[in-house]
Amino acid sequence: MLHVHHFGDDNGTPVVALHGLTGHGGRFRALAEKHLPGVRVHAPDLRGHGRSTTYPPWTFEQHAADIIEVLDDLGLDRAVITGHSLGATIAVHLARLAPDRVDRLILLDPGLALPPPLAEERATAALDPPTFDTPEQAAGERALYWPPEAAHLVDDEVRDHLTRHDDGRWRWRYSIPMVAAGYSELARPAVTPPAGTNTTLVVALRSKAVPPGYADMCGDELKSDFRLVELDCGHQIHLERPAEAAALISGTA
Repeated sequence: MLHVHHFGDDNGTPVVALHGLTGHGGRFRALAEKHLPGVRVHAPDLRGHGRSTTYPPWTFEQHAADIIEVLDDLGLDRAVITGHSLGATIAVHLARLAPDRVDRLILLDPGLALPPPLAEERATAALDPPTFDTPEQAAGERALYWPPEAAHLVDDEVRDHLTRHDDGRWRWRYSIPMVAAGYSELARPAVTPPAGTNTTLVVALRSKAVPPGYADMCGDELKSDFRLVELDCGHQIHLERPAEAAALISGTA
């Protein structure tokens, strides 16, 4: 059902890495290969993204069930689970659905409790996705959107995530209906991992993805199993601050 990318040490500690909305698992390649020695990263293209199935439902619960299937296919009883944005929110729902499958959670600026008017605005905009005359034009758009620290990764993004459609134009490889539905899911009330889940919440201080009060919710539920890390960066933590993100994922920070 899901296409899975595999990076890093073949015999390393298994980590399952979940990307954000409109992304793909290949975005964890550089993080794994340059900053996570001794770690084997399994990074699926989430349902509706990349080379995975595009079929609904696109709920948090279905995404979590998909990741359980990935764990089963990999022969993993448990794994470290990390996620960025939508992927981090799915990781929370995975922990709630199957807490015994999660060793640790590292949540990189999860998308939570998006205000309904903003969710509607973004879902509507998603119905008219950007298209490009050439891959070079797409690369230029991506370079403007990504932090400067990730500029060297744009060529990989174009190679892995851009596809040409029947009309001859180029577009990023994701399902348009899935993105619209994804914003509806992101408008759901925020929930925390269940008690007993070793959780690190990483908040990007120049982002508004994590709503005020969510860290307190997690602390109240998880108590000594919870750690809050705040980084002075934008939303794309793993691209802008890869060394810090990797240290948190590996457990060395």
